[in-house]
Amino acid sequence: MSKVKIPATMTVAVLNAYSGADALSIEQRPVPTPGRNQVLVKVAYAPINPSDLATLTGYYGFKNPTPMVPGGEGSGEVVAAGPGVMANYFLGKRVVCTGWGTGGGIWSEYVVKSVKGGVLSLSKSLSLEQGAMSFINPLTASAFIDITKRGGHKSIALTAAASSVGQMVNRLGRKEGIQIVNVVRRDAQVDLLKAQGANTVLNSNETGFEQELHDACHQMNTRIAFDAVAGQMTGQLLKAMPQNSRVTVFSALSREAVQVSPGILIFENKGIDSFWLGPWIGEQGILKTMSLWKRAQKQIPSDLKSEIRKIYPLNEVKEAIRDYTKQMTGGKMLLRMS
Repeated sequence: MSKVKIPATMTVAVLNAYSGADALSIEQRPVPTPGRNQVLVKVAYAPINPSDLATLTGYYGFKNPTPMVPGGEGSGEVVAAGPGVMANYFLGKRVVCTGWGTGGGIWSEYVVKSVKGGVLSLSKSLSLEQGAMSFINPLTASAFIDITKRGGHKSIALTAAASSVGQMVNRLGRKEGIQIVNVVRRDAQVDLLKAQGANTVLNSNETGFEQELHDACHQMNTRIAFDAVAGQMTGQLLKAMPQNSRVTVFSALSREAVQVSPGILIFENKGIDSFWLGPWIGEQGILKTMSLWKRAQKQIPSDLKSEIRKIYPLNEVKEAIRDYTKQMTGGKMLLRMS
């Protein structure tokens, strides 16, 4: 039992239809009760990620019946525990929780989560603000470097490279000696990455981009790319890289289907695969996952840190989303739950 006074109701952001932020409403709902091997988390903060924007329009991998609570990750404190040794272990601890599985999304003052993958202990050295952003982007960046090293690659191409996860990949890559062909959309993003130490940054909207991409990929023998854009960008990457290359698509910021010439796939032995963090973690096994998590926690103050641009209260979630979509580079928007 928790000594923390738990209210009967809570404030929740609810998505009523898969039509974007305008379909969100703020409601009062009963605070849920944790069952066996479950905990009740008093949520402190949750970020707005590109995957959350995709969720709002029904473009993400999860499309639960509406009304539903969005939010892919967050931080907080476990204030009640259901039956089970592990549940009681988490009682009173600060945790990071995911919006997958039991309990649904995190944009809520309280959420029930399973101790089997729904919550992870947050390092005492990290604030709840940084903790809220410590799962999706840091582990995605860590995974890309892990995949690159295991494949024996010395260089990668990366789209949406000025994003939070892109900047993390750059910092980790430099420490590992991995060269990165960064692809962005604006001159300001070129300047941002170069100021942080990136050597190769290409603007996809500039004349001559495809030739510059080809030259960079061949000079560095870049045979693997991580693509957040999809659409025609996936085909541009494959065309630019040497034979026997592949593009790993991990998002679809363009909201367009992948466009690739069949000849590239057939005659140049190039391929396309995909990355989704949840299933990838599930394939790693508990020991490697915990090792990745422990290492990521240590790196969050430096290589895996996310800058915070602004913090909004939960009841201003629509304004926060509008602010974020105007400029998705330059720091995260956090939602404060109470």
